[in-house]
Amino acid sequence: MTIEALKEKITALLPSVLFEEGGQWPTILVEPADWHKVAVLLRQDDSLSFDFLFCLTCIDWKTHLTMVYHLDATSYRHNLVVKVKVEKVNPAIETVSDIWQTANFHEREVYEMFGVNFLNHPDLRLLILPDGWEGKNPLLKDFEDPINMIKL
Repeated sequence: MTIEALKEKITALLPSVLFEEGGQWPTILVEPADWHKVAVLLRQDDSLSFDFLFCLTCIDWKTHLTMVYHLDATSYRHNLVVKVKVEKVNPAIETVSDIWQTANFHEREVYEMFGVNFLNHPDLRLLILPDGWEGKNPLLKDFEDPINMIKL
């Protein structure tokens, strides 16, 4: 499926999503409240079949956070990037670990590094950092490390 055909198919299924231009892969912008149902459609629609979440990360823009999901349809070999803007204060978004198992550890990493709460996650706890780092979120731009005196 060409990129244009993929965009047409996604627009037909999800008329409320917007496309971001300029990236290597098609990129859609999704509202946080719609994210889980959009994810289900992207996974379950036979003509899309995005069956592999191969990257999930977060970007701190100082005013807000953006969740970035990279999806692959292994049978069709097409990719899609999904971006979801979340609030900087008390950031929360629905988990997609029930749709893609790889999200489980990715979401735990984003939780500890950026403080994003993944609603309905089955095991949201620290993954990499040692005990005592709960809530410190070292990848946020306003994180201050008193020992190493790091301030962005």
